Amino acid sequence: MDVKFYRRIIGTLLLLVSLLVHAHAGEVVFKGNDVTIGRQVEILEDTSATLTIDDVKAHGKFTPSFEDTPNFGVSASTFWVRLNIKNNSAEDNLFLELAYPRIESVTLYSTERGKAKEETISWNDAFDKRHVKHQNIVFKLDIPRQKAQTYYLRIHGSEQIVVPLIVRSEMGFFQFALTNEIISGIHIGVLFVMMLYNFFVYFSIREKSYLYYVLYILFIGLTQTTITGYTFKFLWPETPAFNEYSIILFPALAGSFALMFFQNFLHIRERSTTNYRIIIVIIVAYGVAVLFNLLGLNMVSYRIIDLLAPSAALFALVVALMLSLEGYRPAKFFLVAWSIFLIGIVLYSLRNLNILPYNSFTNYTMQAGTAIEVILLSFALADKINIFKKEKEISQAQALRISMENEKIILEQNAFLEKSVNERTAELQFANTELNLTLTKLKDAQTQLIDSEKMASLGQLTAGIAHEINNPINFVSSNIRPLRRDIDDVLEILDSYDGIREIDSIEGLQGKVKEIERLKEDLDLDYLKTELGTLLKGMEDGAHRTVEIVKGLKIFSRVDETDLNLVNVNEGIESTLIILNYQMGNSITLVKELGNIPSIECYAGKLNQVFMNILTNSIYALQKEKQEGKTPTIWVKSWLKDPETVAISMRDNGPGMTPEVRAKIFEPFFTTKQVGDGTGLGLSIVFKIIEVHSGNIQVNTEVGQGTEFLITLPVKRKARPIPDFQ
Repeated sequence: MDVKFYRRIIGTLLLLVSLLVHAHAGEVVFKGNDVTIGRQVEILEDTSATLTIDDVKAHGKFTPSFEDTPNFGVSASTFWVRLNIKNNSAEDNLFLELAYPRIESVTLYSTERGKAKEETISWNDAFDKRHVKHQNIVFKLDIPRQKAQTYYLRIHGSEQIVVPLIVRSEMGFFQFALTNEIISGIHIGVLFVMMLYNFFVYFSIREKSYLYYVLYILFIGLTQTTITGYTFKFLWPETPAFNEYSIILFPALAGSFALMFFQNFLHIRERSTTNYRIIIVIIVAYGVAVLFNLLGLNMVSYRIIDLLAPSAALFALVVALMLSLEGYRPAKFFLVAWSIFLIGIVLYSLRNLNILPYNSFTNYTMQAGTAIEVILLSFALADKINIFKKEKEISQAQALRISMENEKIILEQNAFLEKSVNERTAELQFANTELNLTLTKLKDAQTQLIDSEKMASLGQLTAGIAHEINNPINFVSSNIRPLRRDIDDVLEILDSYDGIREIDSIEGLQGKVKEIERLKEDLDLDYLKTELGTLLKGMEDGAHRTVEIVKGLKIFSRVDETDLNLVNVNEGIESTLIILNYQMGNSITLVKELGNIPSIECYAGKLNQVFMNILTNSIYALQKEKQEGKTPTIWVKSWLKDPETVAISMRDNGPGMTPEVRAKIFEPFFTTKQVGDGTGLGLSIVFKIIEVHSGNIQVNTEVGQGTEFLITLPVKRKARPIPDFQ
């Protein structure tokens, strides 16, 4: 029995609630004062977004609204709102305002004075297409006095759909618009002044915090004016496409620069690497949201922004609170300013969620919170400068104190240092004397080594000349005695003819002739003639060879070597080979390929020294380490590499060099020869001579494959004094 009684009670209550709701969702009676009609409308959700006005009128199942400001959230559905307005005022023109400008498209359907009417306000259209030039969505209604009219609103949006519906009189609308413009102008003016002030301060002190703060003010201002519709109304009324993107772009930039200011102002990076990394992640996420928005993924970008904005705000609040508890003064300023900003944002959000009423106070909490925040943060930046000044003064005082202490210490140390310097100076003077003595000894030793190298070269030159001249001279001297003997025999025959003058008879003359003939037979006059020709030819060849040797010696030892002259390099190579011929003998094969090259500007005597040093090393290597199965050979080649350069190659098939030896061969005093065979200066001098000629020397060698010295020399070069090759 009790159960049935309670059921009846509950059923009766539900019926009463239903009757009250339907009664409340009835006609809107406008008496002249502005009225919010959220609870007096009926709502239909079209999930397919395909219903037409005729479908809605014929089959639409509307449900009453229970909220002063209906909030449909972010949805892909289309929402229909039905409202019946009765005009009990003294005016014929009323205004229906949907006071949330970030709805993509709103279409009003009505039948006024017997005619069907349809009017659409969309952010995809230019601002000038609106009949009522207001940033909110406003329709002008034509309802005669004491008459009622039914209207249908088709609402579609890609962002959060909030529907604050207000019916205003013409005067009420103008008063509201004027008040809204004044408050928004004050808000924008405060932001602009703070931005300019901090911008000038940045250029004065070059502190990055001010730059980040200026950019934050700029984009938070653009964000809020975009939300309220002012940017579309005043800045880009002809570009609705950008208006669609701006609601993601500006919040992303504002959030990014806010975090950059937060990091720089509170030195987050130096205090916590983890917090700094969180800031970087949030900034990157803002960038991803902008990218998705540009790619047309609007819902995804809105969700990212909806998630990032409160997360970043809460993160900054928590970090600032922790730093404030640690006693960090800038964090306290930031905490107060940021808290006021968040309070304004929260109140604005609570209004959109119908937790707070939709009135003049809640309409401007976001702007008021932002204005107060930027002013307080400007004070915080100014306070930070004062802190820097105090820290600088303290630092300067401390530096002065330390300077005075240091001066005292310096005075005490000067006496000690002066004594130490005097002692050290005496030691250095003694060491300097010892070093000078050692240097003199080293120079003497160097001079002796260079003299030794010169004497060794002179010995080679002398031995070569002596050997080369000795052969033709010996040949001449050995021919003198047989030549004298043959000449005596010829003179004897000639003397036998002298007795013919004294003979006065034919018989005596014939006897004398027979005697001479017998003498010719005895002396073999025909052989004497042949032998005399042979001996004279041999002596002539010996003399000619001697002349050639002397000529080669003259070419080798140029007396004008301190001047640049046009010289045939091939002649220098030939003269060097003549002098070294005795060293090669018959054991080394010489292959010459001297090309047709022009004369070059050079120091001829020094180049001959280069050729002798390189060839002497090749001869030494071939004779010292003979390889079985190989004929010791030296190849000498010259050619014109290009019109400006000649090349000379001297190659042997000796034992070659290891990379370690190759790297050191041009170092002074480095030698692989046995003690007494060389000083180690030959190739060092070669390198310097080639360097002075602006040429290049390259060594190609491999163990067991021989060594090649490749020299390149310019045909012409600028004259300069020949250096001391010692």
